[in-house]
Amino acid sequence: MRAAVVPEPGGEFSIETLPVPDPGPTEVRVSVSACGICHSDTYVREDSFPGISYPRIPGHEIVGRVDAVGSAVETWNPGERVGAGWHGGHCFTCEPCRRGQFRQCETGGVTGITTDGGYAEYVTLPTEALAAVPETLAATEAAPLLCAGLTTYNALRHTDARAGDLVAVQGIGGLGHLGLQYAHEAGYETVALSESSGKESLARSLGADHFVDTTATDPAERLQDLGGASVILATAPNSDAISAAVGGLGIDGELVAVGVPGDSTEVDIGQLVATRGSVSGWSSGHPREAQDTLEFSATQEITPTVETYPLAEVEEAYERMANNEARFRVVLEP
Repeated sequence: MRAAVVPEPGGEFSIETLPVPDPGPTEVRVSVSACGICHSDTYVREDSFPGISYPRIPGHEIVGRVDAVGSAVETWNPGERVGAGWHGGHCFTCEPCRRGQFRQCETGGVTGITTDGGYAEYVTLPTEALAAVPETLAATEAAPLLCAGLTTYNALRHTDARAGDLVAVQGIGGLGHLGLQYAHEAGYETVALSESSGKESLARSLGADHFVDTTATDPAERLQDLGGASVILATAPNSDAISAAVGGLGIDGELVAVGVPGDSTEVDIGQLVATRGSVSGWSSGHPREAQDTLEFSATQEITPTVETYPLAEVEEAYERMANNEARFRVVLEP
């Protein structure tokens, strides 16, 4: 098979011909149709995540079909359409797993980081890492939903917001353009917060009822004018932008961060005390939650905006992502 390999930390991708891997007893082999390129893939290039060994094939937004199954596999069959995301399996026996908190498994792997991922024609994956993919979703559309889609959908649905509540999405990029769609389809009164006035028409086409150019208008004041936000979904990793939005929370409002800034974020504790507000974080989810995301997306016709590249152009595709030039997700088609 052909695969895009990172031979060493900081090295450019090398397109190599490798043996097709055999699945272990509890694994399946997937013929990869599409694999998204996520900002977290920089961990492999920069060796900034513990436990990475090299050479390594990155990629954790994988869609394909089961090609072969291990000797002990009973839950998946060849030909079935499946996907895999960040969650690369769990042990079932640690305390978080015993409580059903598989994302917090103490020894769980990460697809494309602790094991080889989907920048390849084939990949082997543990059975518990797989989600069924609806046939109505194109592979290139479904792949980013296994990471960016899962993260935003899962974060929103685990808040206390109800249909009709005011929900703001900070940032209209790889995460935010999906967050707006999920917020709209969930029935929220949706506000887009952006530093780019040129994105207003896009935001409204994605379902925003209101648009706030945060370079011209104080986002907190505008959200309070609208009644105060039940939820602010912070998707852009911009500390100043997040800090500026917190004051827009209404009573019992919650700011949920899914984009991680590189520096600390200031929060007015007095404002949180006055509103009984809170600030929290959310990260992706386990495969059953990924399948929920895919099913909801298929039903509501929610899709990401993607740029597609063949495997041979992986370096260009990766640089588009890393330099924030893509609109909005980058997907390889091995």
